[in-house]
Amino acid sequence: MENAIRNAIIKFEQEFMGRGPDDVRASIVRDLVVVRLKGVLTPAERQLAKTAEGVEMVKQLRQNLIAQGRDKLSEQVSEITKAKVLGVFTDIDAQLGERVFVFTLDREPVSGVR
Repeated sequence: MENAIRNAIIKFEQEFMGRGPDDVRASIVRDLVVVRLKGVLTPAERQLAKTAEGVEMVKQLRQNLIAQGRDKLSEQVSEITKAKVLGVFTDIDAQLGERVFVFTLDREPVSGVR
């Protein structure tokens, strides 16, 4: 299940952000899905992130893109876990080039599903 979530996140990043991350790890902790992505910034974003103003620009752009794809992302996680996604929380550290997603579910996923 964690591998399926990992693959869905990679595909989402490729489609919505234009490139995939260098590394993705997904973990299910009770009714939470936690995903850590490393190496998510484009070369242009890495240049922007060298200043405080650029960091804010990168964060805002990424937040806007996630907002546009939020429903699709929630649907994919819901399909994999067979649980309803209640919330999607995300943040990016533009200086590290890492992003974290946390999905809250209405219940714990049933193990052995998919």
